Amino acid sequence: MKLGELMVRQGLLTEAQVAEVLAAQARRTEPFGSICERLFGIAPEVVEGAWVEQYSVLTEGMRPDFDRQDPSVLNVVTRRQAWQFRIVPVCWDEGSLVLTTTRDQMARALRFATKVIPFPIYFLLIEADAMADALNHSYPMPGVDAAVALGELETFSNSLGGRTRGDAD
Repeated sequence: MKLGELMVRQGLLTEAQVAEVLAAQARRTEPFGSICERLFGIAPEVVEGAWVEQYSVLTEGMRPDFDRQDPSVLNVVTRRQAWQFRIVPVCWDEGSLVLTTTRDQMARALRFATKVIPFPIYFLLIEADAMADALNHSYPMPGVDAAVALGELETFSNSLGGRTRGDAD
């Protein structure tokens, strides 16, 4: 499914607006979403949400095989990068690096990967608990467990930061 079609279905654009974006894209190379932001004031996070939905549809049914993970791909990202951006490389597929991430981390992982990884990439989306297992298996860190991968530590930390001194009593 094309991003424009999805954005029409979601009520974000009209078909005439999609045609306008495509015409602008034909004049100069610019991502579809960037043009939507510029021409119609659609917020970047709304475009990212539509893009993640599109990606989910495109990769639906595709599952990573961690039992056959290519050890050579693990050197593409550092342990810190894998945990920070919640990505785990799995294998090469016709010259593209297959990475996994979660739906919630997709936009952030993509921004990182396209800036840092010098190869064509595509992502397979997995559930948070599968991501925790993959991170722990492929990039183990002493003292860091699945709670970090699932974001529970960040949630806990953020909740502590919002407490006042009287709350602790």
